[in-house]
Amino acid sequence: MSGWIDWNPALEVALVGALLAVLPAAWVVVKGRRAGLRGWPAWQGALTVVTLFLTVDLVVFGAFTRLTDSGLGCPDWPGCYGHNSPVGAHDLIQQAQAVLPSGPVTHGKAWVEMIHRYLASAVGALIIGLMLAAWWGRKRGSRLSPWWATWTLAWVCVQGAFGAFTVTLKLYPLVVTGHLLGGLAGVALLTAQARALQSGGWADGAQARRGSHFLKGRIWLVLALAVIQMGLGGWVSTNYAVLACTEVPMCQGQWWPDMDWQTGFTLLRPLGGDGAGGQITLAGLTAIHVAHRCAAVVVLLAMAWVGWHLWRSVRWRREALGLWGLAVWQLLTGLSNVVLGWPLVAALGHTLGAALLLWWLVRLLVQPRADAVLE
Repeated sequence: MSGWIDWNPALEVALVGALLAVLPAAWVVVKGRRAGLRGWPAWQGALTVVTLFLTVDLVVFGAFTRLTDSGLGCPDWPGCYGHNSPVGAHDLIQQAQAVLPSGPVTHGKAWVEMIHRYLASAVGALIIGLMLAAWWGRKRGSRLSPWWATWTLAWVCVQGAFGAFTVTLKLYPLVVTGHLLGGLAGVALLTAQARALQSGGWADGAQARRGSHFLKGRIWLVLALAVIQMGLGGWVSTNYAVLACTEVPMCQGQWWPDMDWQTGFTLLRPLGGDGAGGQITLAGLTAIHVAHRCAAVVVLLAMAWVGWHLWRSVRWRREALGLWGLAVWQLLTGLSNVVLGWPLVAALGHTLGAALLLWWLVRLLVQPRADAVLE
């Protein structure tokens, strides 16, 4: 029954997501009243921060789904064998598990996959709420353009499509990597909106002209390098190339082992394939791994360099420490993946670090109006 899309449970899954979204929304209302939030932008900002937090959780749980081989735990989409949960699909899952006890379809993996979909639906429901709030807020003092929230809704729809293709195309590496990068793009979008709402709007041109284009340009450079590195990291993970090298700093006992770059970076190919009808070789997987490792050196050096520029100004030392701390975190979790045999905790920590790095860099670039310049 794999390879097909059953839209019948779509409404039910969306309803589950909407009900889950009520909980964080209610929490915002309760905490906001206790904290004495005043003004529409403040309420918008609080809901955006909560949605951002859940989006980071969604990215990490998506990594958990992939790393536990649960991506095909329910081999159709958006439900599970045409049902809105693994409960209704119990017998069909049991049959698949009896044929392949450690295969892609088991009761545990089905629940992991469906929880991921429920969480994604909840984030989608919150983003719909943010869009409605943004358009409503135009007349209530919000300086954030409602088109930002509208584009974020468009983003979550595209992410849903990537989620569907992840299942129906059987974990096609390019689609899975795109799905990861899309999740990180959502983190960036929501971070920018949360900062803008916190500050009462984007920094205006006069403030920007007083800022240091020198430093902001370098933060943009680190952001660009980090995004490329995240794409390479996703390509490593989705191709299961982490263990192509199990030692540091050498690989397979050599400084520059045998590598097949053409096969490793053939984008249009199925999982485990080489794009020409055969299976990907160790040399292809090694090329993927080494590319990510070399790029990591460049990104870490760039982070250290920009952190030093931030440290030179007393007011930006906290930001410098945060950037350096994330660099160390990514280095340690990345090394742990290699030398400890890709443990789940280290792999999830590496994904979390990537999401937090993106959050930190965007946070640096979008400054409050009263503090809008990097000096």
